[in-house]
Amino acid sequence: MTRNDFNAIIKRDSRKLFLIAYRILNNRQEAEDVVQEVFMKMWMMKEKLDKYDDVTALAVTMTRNSSIDIIRKSRNMSSDDGGKVLTVRDPSLTPFETMVSSENRQIISRIIDELPDEWRNLVQMREIRGMSYEEIACIKGLNINNLRVMLSRARNLIKENYLKYSDERRKAEGPTR
Repeated sequence: MTRNDFNAIIKRDSRKLFLIAYRILNNRQEAEDVVQEVFMKMWMMKEKLDKYDDVTALAVTMTRNSSIDIIRKSRNMSSDDGGKVLTVRDPSLTPFETMVSSENRQIISRIIDELPDEWRNLVQMREIRGMSYEEIACIKGLNINNLRVMLSRARNLIKENYLKYSDERRKAEGPTR
């Protein structure tokens, strides 16, 4: 990829990436930093960019992930009046919250197990093993856009089934006071 090609990507995508980062971070300076960092990483991998079907999708994913990483890091840190950074641990879950969380994981696992084989395999590869879209597409021999559609449909089915279960559970528990 030439410098001019890369400049065209920057010109085309920088505003979109900034808006994504800003929506997540709600901080102009951090959003600008994230976008700059993403473009620097992309420039470092410029020889590999031609292998991607959609460079904008890659940039969006990198921006989103970098923004989320900043939020995760800020949740675990706070500063005192002296400017020193202190680590703050999240309070542990109550026994009830632990039970509910465990039950939800079991329900979602059951719902995933009931998906059609192809969708189940894709969900497990992406969401459980954390594989990239590119890796999955290569292994499964799928077009990346078709893969995204299949995963989206599988996620929607999981969501629908989970919401059905949640509604049934609320009805079974009866009215709350």
